[in-house]
Amino acid sequence: MNPVYRRRLLQHRIGMLFSFLAMAAGLIVLAWILLTLVIKGFSAINIGMLTQNTPSPGGDGGGLLNPIIGSLMMVGIGTLISTPIGILAGIYLAEYGEESKLAQTTRFVTDIMLSAPSIVIGLFVYAIYVANVGHFSGWAGTFAISLIAIPVVVRTTDNMLKLVPSSLREAAFSLGAPRWKVAMMIRLRAVKAGVVTGVLLAVARISGETAPLLFTALNNQFFSTNMNQPIANLPVVINQFAMSPYDNWVALAWGGALLITFSVLALNILSRTMFSQRVPG
Repeated sequence: MNPVYRRRLLQHRIGMLFSFLAMAAGLIVLAWILLTLVIKGFSAINIGMLTQNTPSPGGDGGGLLNPIIGSLMMVGIGTLISTPIGILAGIYLAEYGEESKLAQTTRFVTDIMLSAPSIVIGLFVYAIYVANVGHFSGWAGTFAISLIAIPVVVRTTDNMLKLVPSSLREAAFSLGAPRWKVAMMIRLRAVKAGVVTGVLLAVARISGETAPLLFTALNNQFFSTNMNQPIANLPVVINQFAMSPYDNWVALAWGGALLITFSVLALNILSRTMFSQRVPG
């Protein structure tokens, strides 16, 4: 065997061995985390957890009804706010991103927001909203998670629209269609599955965010749907209960963590399934 080929083959095998060991280490840690979560969280899953409010300190029983409702409200409204803004901004970037300095600046700011720590977003909303209003509220939490979701939707929409073949656009232009109609009716329709995937990924991202809600929505011990007041939510309740000295609070924290994990997992599976079914071409 050629010595050069033998040396390269040895280097290749050593590299593959280290890659396999790194992958195995990551999978073992992930499996360990998920197994611990399932074992400790599954025991807390029952009807009472879904139908009762959070218990008082030292109280028996209780559930997570009020934080579940609060999280659903904030994530749902946040999605309604971020989705149209993100999609329209993504269309603007895809259509005018190469020609307009405003579009290039928007893309730059979006990239910064994508990598910004979520706690910074929470502090930003606290400074411009909570500090001026004078109290925490569900609206503040909704605005914070919307700011986290918007750049995800923008970049996904922008990237998906770039996958549309130029011949499709040229054919639409040759028929006399205006630019806005080509963008909305041709390009966006061709990649709607990918855009929906981006929205679902954004929902999965904001569903488990804790840091921004600590500075905006905070928490509420009681059942409340008033978005102008502090409102209970799963991430903050899990954080609070997990550090408490009460066994039933810790058990509920494990149950809530399992609920969020499987919700996010279901959203990711759904989004990847939708994306694999529709590929523009």
